Amino acid sequence: MKIIKFFIAVLLLPVCGALTLSAVHVGRELLGPLAGGFGWSSPIVAFAAGYGLWLVAFVLLPKPMRTYVLGHELTHAFWAMLMGARVGGLKVRKTGGQVRTSKTNWFIALAPYFFPFYAMLFIGLFFAANAIWGLDRYMNWLFFLIGLGWSFHVTFTLMTLLQSGQPDLKSQGFLFSAVVIYCMNLLVMLLTATLLSQTFTLSALVATLASDCATAYVWTLDNLITLWHHAAAFLDRKTHA
Repeated sequence: MKIIKFFIAVLLLPVCGALTLSAVHVGRELLGPLAGGFGWSSPIVAFAAGYGLWLVAFVLLPKPMRTYVLGHELTHAFWAMLMGARVGGLKVRKTGGQVRTSKTNWFIALAPYFFPFYAMLFIGLFFAANAIWGLDRYMNWLFFLIGLGWSFHVTFTLMTLLQSGQPDLKSQGFLFSAVVIYCMNLLVMLLTATLLSQTFTLSALVATLASDCATAYVWTLDNLITLWHHAAAFLDRKTHA
């Protein structure tokens, strides 16, 4: 099974480039023109403030490992339940955690590495409270909390991935895990930004993704053909030398 996932990962490599292009394109749309000084919208500033605050806290303060492990295991449990699995036996320690699920797959295994649990929790709680009390005027605080939660996710994910012996990654194969984690992180980010945006639509995102995927695969195919021709010419010269 791992060999199949390896070949799937190779086939998905152009998607990594396509999603990176899409992130740049969507970022430009959301930022808008920066003419006349700073010019960024308040939600972007609030997000950046939250993101930067956690980066400083991550570097200077003790790491809240139990908080991270709790979010990690709850993410496994959340996606397992969404897929119809039974969940139990949650254990959380500073050195690691565990949750038992009646079934697993690559999505459940890798979900904590691309699903920013606390950022999504902040979004869910805010909109639940907004439906009751009408908190529209506090939207910038939501973007601040999303930035904080997303930065928490990115820093701990990178720290975890740089450690050796992660069972979630070993079970799926390292190349497959790396490609899925990279692509899904960007996809979740793009979907979240689009759904929270007042100017960029879901249909525009789909069109952007489709165009960038086509560009990435055409570029890859063109370069593979060129490489094949160079390799064939080199072998021909060696043969007749």
